[in-house]
Amino acid sequence: MERQLRRVRLRLATVVVIIFVFVSSGAFGLEDMVGSSGPGLALLLLLVLPVVWALPMGLVCAELGSAIPEEGGYYVWVKRGLGEYWGFQAGWWSWLTTFVDSAVYIALIMDYLQSWLDLDVTTAWLIGIAIIAVLAYLNIRGLNVIALSSIVMTIVILAPFVVMTIIGFAKWQGVPWEPFSYPGQGFWTSVGYALAVGMWMYSGYDSMSVLAGEVENPRRVIPRGLMVAMPLIVISYFVPTLAALAGVGRWDEWTTEGGISFVEIAEQLGGAGLGAAMLIAAVVSNLALFQEYLGAGARPAFVMAEDHLLPRVLTRVHPRYGTPWVSIVFLAAVNALLVRYGFETLIVIDVFLMMFYYILIFVAAVALRRREPDLERPFRVRGNALVLALICLPAVAIAVLALFTNGSDWLIGGMAGVLTGPIAYLVFKPACRPRSG
Repeated sequence: MERQLRRVRLRLATVVVIIFVFVSSGAFGLEDMVGSSGPGLALLLLLVLPVVWALPMGLVCAELGSAIPEEGGYYVWVKRGLGEYWGFQAGWWSWLTTFVDSAVYIALIMDYLQSWLDLDVTTAWLIGIAIIAVLAYLNIRGLNVIALSSIVMTIVILAPFVVMTIIGFAKWQGVPWEPFSYPGQGFWTSVGYALAVGMWMYSGYDSMSVLAGEVENPRRVIPRGLMVAMPLIVISYFVPTLAALAGVGRWDEWTTEGGISFVEIAEQLGGAGLGAAMLIAAVVSNLALFQEYLGAGARPAFVMAEDHLLPRVLTRVHPRYGTPWVSIVFLAAVNALLVRYGFETLIVIDVFLMMFYYILIFVAAVALRRREPDLERPFRVRGNALVLALICLPAVAIAVLALFTNGSDWLIGGMAGVLTGPIAYLVFKPACRPRSG
């Protein structure tokens, strides 16, 4: 390959922080899970989903990341395990999700700014573009800059949650996990929405893999980082949620839109100062998520372009910083356009696509066990291909369940997004084929 990506040395603790931001970046969003499904069910799913959903994904990403530590991560894994066509689908679907995912974070920040400063839509949009430009520049500077800023942002995010948790437990009242589910609401209705939110909150373990080509010793540091980050993320979700339910209660009013959010909970428990700190943490959380997903979203497209499956211009590497700067700038430019529009329909398609390429990762892991049993795997899930398949089966089953339990609009819109993959392959493969002679 013609790439000249610069490798940086990251400590284990730094990798853990980066993975934390990819997956969590704080417990923001769990309010909707509690308020729509009930406190007991929400708390239970926060403990069950790590075992049946996050753990299989973490184990598979650790094994494949140690065996094939290449830039592009899951695109390369699926291509090697299932062939070029399915590799393209995984890369394309994840690319589409990143366009929406990363833009949503900036849109949320714009909403905060509009409410704080009473800004008009155009002014807020221009501020959003400025934020995108700054974070795109930091991404072009390389992983070492991203790593340092992620550490600072994580401290800002976690500090108010720690204080809120301590105060919440000190003011414990009643039984925080009662009622188990939303009274008068069908059980599967409660499970369907809570499952979708929970899977979203525990997704992102695959994202670190796409940066492997720019990390020194990725076979060692990335798998270890995944295994350390997983229990920490569970704690960062479950413990603050339990403390907030114990200290404040009023679970049926929990929501991120006009009801009780962690910002209001922090203010009720610790006063205006803690509420302000939590509000700042919410903004910083979205900044951190955008920063890292901008970088992660640009890498599979870079590698797909090298494989002549996307326009060659996306393979250009910055001569000084050794990063895929054109791919980063392209993604940032699309984000700058998307943040001005509504996202409800796009998010429906986004989550659906995410489930599809996650399933491809699981299938590719099992296929590689069968096709390349002697492939060196410094981190290896114990057992043969059948055992690995059984470990992955619950996660695949949950992904399929999620596809069919959130309404016909979700299903139809998501399938429309999925069908863009085969069409894109038919268009880009011949168009990007290198010219002979």
